[in-house]
Amino acid sequence: MRTYLDHAASCLVRPEVARQVAEDLASGLGGWANPSAQHTAGRRVGALLAQARARLASALGVDAHEVLLTSGGTEADALVVSGRARAVPGGRLVVSPIEHPAVLDSARTAVDQLGAGLSLLEVDGTGRVELDSVDRAVAPAGSTDHSPASLVSVMTANNETGVVQDMAALVERVREASGAGRPGETGYVPIHSDVVAALGKVPVDFHGWGLDAMSLSGHKLGAPVGVGALVVRRDLALTPATGGGRQERGLRSGTQDVVAARALALAVELAVAEREEQESRLAALRRRILEGAGALPGVHATLPEGADHVASTAHLWFEEADAEALLMALDLAGVDASAGSACHAGVTQPSHVLLAMGFQEGPARSTLRCSLGRETGSDDVERLLAALPAALEGARRAWKVTHKEQ
Repeated sequence: MRTYLDHAASCLVRPEVARQVAEDLASGLGGWANPSAQHTAGRRVGALLAQARARLASALGVDAHEVLLTSGGTEADALVVSGRARAVPGGRLVVSPIEHPAVLDSARTAVDQLGAGLSLLEVDGTGRVELDSVDRAVAPAGSTDHSPASLVSVMTANNETGVVQDMAALVERVREASGAGRPGETGYVPIHSDVVAALGKVPVDFHGWGLDAMSLSGHKLGAPVGVGALVVRRDLALTPATGGGRQERGLRSGTQDVVAARALALAVELAVAEREEQESRLAALRRRILEGAGALPGVHATLPEGADHVASTAHLWFEEADAEALLMALDLAGVDASAGSACHAGVTQPSHVLLAMGFQEGPARSTLRCSLGRETGSDDVERLLAALPAALEGARRAWKVTHKEQ
């Protein structure tokens, strides 16, 4: 039996969602009519699409007209970041340094290809945004020597460490620092948050926080891969990169996948409804991982006690251990987990998240992310902890060989 501890990367399609998808496909819904068509079949499918959008909006606490369907969180992030750069030529994107690559790479591409400016906020040792850096980044035009901010993007929960931002405080600080508190006021700076790692794990409040846009993904919640959404205020100016049929308010073209939209709506409904119950259960499993792993020499929790975090992610760093060797050993022992850092051309890179938090390059390379989900039980945690000592011993041998060669 294998132990799957990589739910932050993707998770199993929920049985309820799988049944609905199968029924929809069997009924012909998946390939029957275009929801934009004006004939009877098209209007029927269009009505089902509108119903799915309304259900999704209700689960998120937003208006249906604010929900744009996408292929996932990455596309949603790119739509708002690059769309804002195109809509405000010469504007400056303000992002945290611990964002998902979907945001960071979109911002850097906007700099290279669209002439946008870019400012990185600062974070403390837990990964929380330093609010003083917000003041400097979004100060009104004329008070600083940089171009005016066109967008602030800060993820609600980090996909690697699980740290959670105080979004209400951050939005309030942006409004104070910019001198504009309402859309339409001179100097108003829109705020986007990637909630892919937060939705279903912590409360998400688009209107209560005062956000202008937020991104989410279905396959982190039990929907199939390939569907997500961008929630965006109706009057926020975005310019799409591509043309086409101008579906999704003209910002995202292409025939909508009604089956996927219905799957996303159901998955989000279930995740939101079960959040509190799952949170308490997963918090106990996370504590067990941190306590069990922390008893081993040279193993440390990345987030300190008291840091605000999602209950489903236990993130560790190791002294003098090779992360790839550790993951391979765990894999051979039947445990699927992640290093939480990107791999480029087969070379493990230090985590940009940990580097931003002040970690040195060595520890930032030697990490383990165990992300838990609905299917995770205490047996899974115990199998991880049973496999970890031998896996860590091998990872330390690999580290010594590598560093001896250097």
